[in-house]
Amino acid sequence: MDVQAIKRTFGIIGTDPELDRAIGIAAQVAATDLTVLITGESGTGKDVFPKIIHQNSARKHGQYFAVNCGAIPEGTIDSELFGHEKGAFTGAVGERKGYFEIADKGTLFLDEVGELPLSTQARLLRVLENGEFIRVGGSKVMKTNVRIVAATNVDLPLAIEKGRFREDLYYRLNTIPIHIPALRERKADIPLLFRKFASDFAERNHIPAITLTPDAMKMMENYRWDGNVRQLKNVTEQISIMETERTITAETLAKYLPVRVQSNLPVLLPREDTPEGMSERDLLYRVLFDMKKDIAELRAQVNNISSGHPMETNYAQATPVTQIGDTVVTRVNQTEPETNDQEFAEFVPAEETHYASSSNPETLSLEHHEKEMIIKALEAHRGKRKDAAKALGISERTLYRKINEYGINL
Repeated sequence: MDVQAIKRTFGIIGTDPELDRAIGIAAQVAATDLTVLITGESGTGKDVFPKIIHQNSARKHGQYFAVNCGAIPEGTIDSELFGHEKGAFTGAVGERKGYFEIADKGTLFLDEVGELPLSTQARLLRVLENGEFIRVGGSKVMKTNVRIVAATNVDLPLAIEKGRFREDLYYRLNTIPIHIPALRERKADIPLLFRKFASDFAERNHIPAITLTPDAMKMMENYRWDGNVRQLKNVTEQISIMETERTITAETLAKYLPVRVQSNLPVLLPREDTPEGMSERDLLYRVLFDMKKDIAELRAQVNNISSGHPMETNYAQATPVTQIGDTVVTRVNQTEPETNDQEFAEFVPAEETHYASSSNPETLSLEHHEKEMIIKALEAHRGKRKDAAKALGISERTLYRKINEYGINL
């Protein structure tokens, strides 16, 4: 079956070359039993391609199952996929066949495969390698002859780096990669899709179809469409039902195109000369290094005052950097040349910083200061680690690691 015939059969709208290429690969690989990995953003229509592969394969008379791996709780995903024996866990009153057993000699579509737990990934790898699996709570090795097509909107190589996805499983799944382009990457298809969605909605609801003015169409083509085809369909249907005027202007269309939400959470703000790619920890160290220098200058000013010398006032205009609870971390804007990167690179995290007090200088290590900031954030958010991590401008996983590292117990 050629690309145009497949489009007609499965209702695919678009003339973009990359879309046609993806359809062509799906049709070409359908006759084999190779594992296929479909990638692309959410809403691009990845779920259509496993159907294309199944219907054009020798397995088309067999079972076809689509499983959303991200929608099944971690505690039951193994039972859903591989089945379980009676008494395997509480509530297992009888044995149950999993999808790999039911779909034998058919096709199994694993959507959102990037959300699978690591333990399930190990089981899946065994199935892909030799077609063997064991039911939950069982000991008998079972065989299956099933074609796997997987899809994800997750960046799997990045997930591998972060330890959330097995590298060996990635290469087993990625035997034949198919990438579905985002809607913003095929702008010429947007008018076609809009007219299709508007016409279908009007026909179903017995109302006139909406049309766009040239300015409105230009706005629609230039919009980012983070939700891709799914979002375009939703917006088209919203306008069709909400607007009495059937010709939609750019001003009217703008009301239905949401502005991307910007986060107002407090974060560590890098300086203009901060190198790209600097980590959260490096940013924190740089702020603390600046504080160390400012404290040293303050001590010098105190010594000048004590000696009867006039105080210099052009060094200390403080700018807030971030706020954690009632604590504001500041960076002083100085008239002196900024600390160069070499000085910062030589800054040792465990180095003690001495600063002036009335009589007894205190010793402040970076680890101690970082620990205090974490404690203040946790106290400010009543121990809610997710909120505390957002306030600190770090990931929740990093916060957990820091809590364990410093032995913080609130």
